Amino acid sequence: METVTAHGATIPVIGFGTWNIGGDICARAVEEALKVGYRHIDAAAGYKNEDIVGGAIKASGVPREELFITTKVAPENLADDDFQRSAEKSVEELGVDQVDLLLIHWPSKTLKLADTIRSLNKAKERGLTRHIGVSNFTTKHLEEAWAVTDAPLVTNQCEYHPYLNQDKVLKACRDKGMFFTAFSPLAREAVLSDPVIGEIATRHGKTPAQVILRWDVQQDRVVAIPKSSNPERIASNFDVFGLSLSDDEMAAISRLSQTKRRRVANPAHLAPEWDD
Repeated sequence: METVTAHGATIPVIGFGTWNIGGDICARAVEEALKVGYRHIDAAAGYKNEDIVGGAIKASGVPREELFITTKVAPENLADDDFQRSAEKSVEELGVDQVDLLLIHWPSKTLKLADTIRSLNKAKERGLTRHIGVSNFTTKHLEEAWAVTDAPLVTNQCEYHPYLNQDKVLKACRDKGMFFTAFSPLAREAVLSDPVIGEIATRHGKTPAQVILRWDVQQDRVVAIPKSSNPERIASNFDVFGLSLSDDEMAAISRLSQTKRRRVANPAHLAPEWDD
């Protein structure tokens, strides 16, 4: 398993996402992921399935010390009292003493960023999480957050795939010593039929998804969290560590965003003014 380290947090570069799956499907998917070898699980209060994820983790029998568990506080719960209650509930539903990483899921459109960062730090001080970070933050948000945080922010989790250039945010994260976590790394399957990626996949005897995920994690300080409920795809998405892309192949995939820009997570009521 390849890992990256930032500000004392060491995280597996391939994690398992749990957005938009619930019930028995979610439980089976998480158990299958852990069986395959995933040790990084990405959750969120807003996904409404933390109890199921926690139950699957317990049922898997994987020791807690082998896991890196991330969760997030939803934008409607960023006021301090709500923030602390949300973090407490997440820890309880996930069935752990503390999570490894707690994120602000989206920057608030109504509260001062400094106040929400203080609440994030407070949750860490209270022992609810080992590390803290953010999600969907722009370069401006990152500068403001770092100016007021007490503990280091270890990651910024954002949409990232070959059809979405994130160079500005990636540079901002690296400049701060953070790692960058890519959600929707397959653009909800939109990039899987791209002929450039297909050609590279054929050359290596791999699937397009494996090529894209390798492109992610072969970059400096990038982590990817694919999601699937299909056992074969869960296993395939994890099987990227024997693959190495050439510099030319990496560049060809990166160039796709110049002509095929797409953003798949852009809710009007939550989205900030993006850098791209």
